[in-house]
Amino acid sequence: MTAEEGTTTTVSEPPAELVRCGWVTSAADYIAYHDEEWGRPVTGDDRVFERLTLEAFQSGLSWITILRKRENFRVAFAGFSIPAVAAFGQDDVERLLADAGIVRNRSKIEAAIANARAALDVELSDLVWRYADPGAPVPETPADVPAQTPASKALAKELKSRGFRFVGPTTAYALMQAIGLVNDHLAGCWTRVSAPPPGAPPAPVAQDGAGVPEDKFGRPRGLGQRS
Repeated sequence: MTAEEGTTTTVSEPPAELVRCGWVTSAADYIAYHDEEWGRPVTGDDRVFERLTLEAFQSGLSWITILRKRENFRVAFAGFSIPAVAAFGQDDVERLLADAGIVRNRSKIEAAIANARAALDVELSDLVWRYADPGAPVPETPADVPAQTPASKALAKELKSRGFRFVGPTTAYALMQAIGLVNDHLAGCWTRVSAPPPGAPPAPVAQDGAGVPEDKFGRPRGLGQRS
């Protein structure tokens, strides 16, 4: 695996009167994430690993639960450094199970560690970005946004074949939405005029050694729970 790299994406100033996707609530953290992160390209193995881990932890929970614990997750999981998490042992599992700042689910914790170990053997960002779908139709309403697609099924299948756990087609599609492999902002959403096109991540730029993204928020799956 190469040294960690990440990307930055310039965010246009929103217009005075905003039209946003229907899942966005009045919560400030939801709004900020929608406007600044969701659907914008993310590259770099550690950054993609973070999003993958958070999506897996969300399974069965509302996204706001994960969003509001994101900083705690970053501390608990060593900034989502793949080598660091891959080195976690049983003592770390017990430490995480005792950490009230995260979601204390043994299966998900053990899956995150297993996924980090699997990620040591692949270029995770490159692997995931092979499944970008720039030709996906623009959704007009929330009902037009799929829960999974043939591409997400194929991505989940490949990840599973490489030893990744807790990443089914629905979680894989949520990851694709979050990091810009598809753009599922609705047709009237203001971000469509500022977001880069899906399927073409920006050139990576060097990131500091911690491998922790500078932005504050997580991926919104604001339409309730996901199994």
